[in-house]
Amino acid sequence: MNTGNLAAWRKAERERLVAARVALDKTTLAGLRRSIDQHIERAFPGLAGVRLGFCWPIRNEYDARHLVRRLRARGADTALPVVVARGAPLVFRLWHPGVALERGALGIPFPVDSPEIDPQAVLLPVNGWDAAGYRLGYGGGYFDRTLATMNPRPVVIGLGYESARIETIRPQSWDVPLDYLVTERGVYRRDAGRLEFLGAPPAGEPSDRASPVCYAAEIAPGYFGENDR
Repeated sequence: MNTGNLAAWRKAERERLVAARVALDKTTLAGLRRSIDQHIERAFPGLAGVRLGFCWPIRNEYDARHLVRRLRARGADTALPVVVARGAPLVFRLWHPGVALERGALGIPFPVDSPEIDPQAVLLPVNGWDAAGYRLGYGGGYFDRTLATMNPRPVVIGLGYESARIETIRPQSWDVPLDYLVTERGVYRRDAGRLEFLGAPPAGEPSDRASPVCYAAEIAPGYFGENDR
């Protein structure tokens, strides 16, 4: 498949997957989010002690803000990605409620002038994912470019739904695979070029197979600091 055909195919797959996700109702989304939260907190207890990058959710993506709020309370430094120039790698700037936000590409909020950090782990949403551990994003290539330039590279934990699994994203040389993927089903780890399903970590027991990284009610407005923008 040539580059033009690949771009058209990925665009169609992205639109199909995003449309299916946007159609999910609030109750279903809240249940999916809670399951993913539990799997991450149990499988990756070390996230509470690292510099952690995450993404502000759009279009019914997994909403990491609930989890990140708890991790921040336990000591994590949390940061959001920022587009500094078209085609350039992203930077991560510290964010917590009270840090000023502005809206950028796709209407996604980003910190205006907080300090930059190099995250040790990144929670990265996916539109689609395949058995080889590759993600289908929004087509800009920003995260692939960013991860390719980071040294040391952070642990990348993809976050998505089982319904977003596809046979292959038809990865190219520039596509960077995930280290882990977490869905409502449980935790996957990439090993020998494939995702291995590790299962759902037992309640109260951190998984001994996952990296330590060194795992609905209405929310009151302003809970996540979104009113600060």
